[in-house]
Amino acid sequence: MEAKIQNIHKDIKAKEAYFSATQFQLIYARFRSNRSAMIAGLFLLIMVFLGVFADFISPYDPTIAGRDKDYEHGAPQIPLFWDDNGFSLRPFLYTLERYRGKDTNFRWVYKLNKEKEKRRYVYLFPKGWKHKALAFNVNLPGKKFDFKIPGFTFERHLFGIDSGGIHLFGTDKAGKDIFSRTLHAIYISLAVGTIGVFIAFVLALIIGGISGYFGGWIDGVMQMITDTVRVIPPIPLFMVLASFAPSEWSSETRFFFIASILGLIGWPTLARRVRTHLLSERSQEYVLAAKLCGASPSHIISRHLLPSFTSYIIVDLVISFPYMVLSETALSFIGLGLREPVNSLGVLLQNATRADVLLNYQWYFIPVIFFIVLVLSFVFVGDGLRDSADPYKVLKK
Repeated sequence: MEAKIQNIHKDIKAKEAYFSATQFQLIYARFRSNRSAMIAGLFLLIMVFLGVFADFISPYDPTIAGRDKDYEHGAPQIPLFWDDNGFSLRPFLYTLERYRGKDTNFRWVYKLNKEKEKRRYVYLFPKGWKHKALAFNVNLPGKKFDFKIPGFTFERHLFGIDSGGIHLFGTDKAGKDIFSRTLHAIYISLAVGTIGVFIAFVLALIIGGISGYFGGWIDGVMQMITDTVRVIPPIPLFMVLASFAPSEWSSETRFFFIASILGLIGWPTLARRVRTHLLSERSQEYVLAAKLCGASPSHIISRHLLPSFTSYIIVDLVISFPYMVLSETALSFIGLGLREPVNSLGVLLQNATRADVLLNYQWYFIPVIFFIVLVLSFVFVGDGLRDSADPYKVLKK
């Protein structure tokens, strides 16, 4: 009898918590019940962590300054824990030497030197190439807008080796570490997506908010602008811009240019949704009460109308992230986006299209796995958030 009473009390408390929960609490509870979205969110957090801390995790500089002249086109090196001499708690590698002969079709390969079977042990937190954290150097047109933050310089890295090099994903034709390049490519692609989404987000809120709140001829003009931007094909646009872009542009300038263009052409979808929501909400009683109190249109839009649409805006932003990453990757892949020496996923994918890579250097495709995981993680998380934000979806117990 007491157990039944306790179960009744638990059900009552659960119902009270459900009906008194905020919108974000309901979205979070629904999202937790979506297993695929939770797993994708975990992978997404791992990818973001790898990108943000790429300098610390990378054992070598991903640029030409960190090349390994003695290991060009080198295969991935897998650390070992045991060999014929026994087991070792610390992982180690063997020294490889470059070889070319008839048995390799006169192609350069790396093989174990039997006379030099000396272990090279892997260490944690060794000193390596210097990298900076929280350093910013913005150089915009006009000296008034330029600013520079020196940041902090570090030499410690997650792992390294006592002699020679360690290349978990192998090296490219210049001897640059593909593992380090992949981590920095994740960071660059996420940074491009973040800047593009931010620009699109601001433009969508401004244009969609004005169009939906005022309506009339203002709405008609705004929708003409929105439709014009929507029908602009991105590939021909970037082909034209790439032909006019100065060749002396630095990699940072090209980076901000690509991110800005992606943001300037990526706002119409969100602007349409904001406009539709405001058209249906502008006639509500709380909006009329705010007008009678003397509130300005900007105050009503920013403090009353948009907050009621916050969950859908967040969902739309998350869903638009993979499209920004895909756009940057596709443009860099066809040579219209970022270029060497910038490490982006599109640049790394472009390096894997040569015939000799397909036949002999398959480890060039390792960044493709990270690209697929990154995009799929964003897609599953976005779908999970979209289902969780549905007000008609019943919360599963």
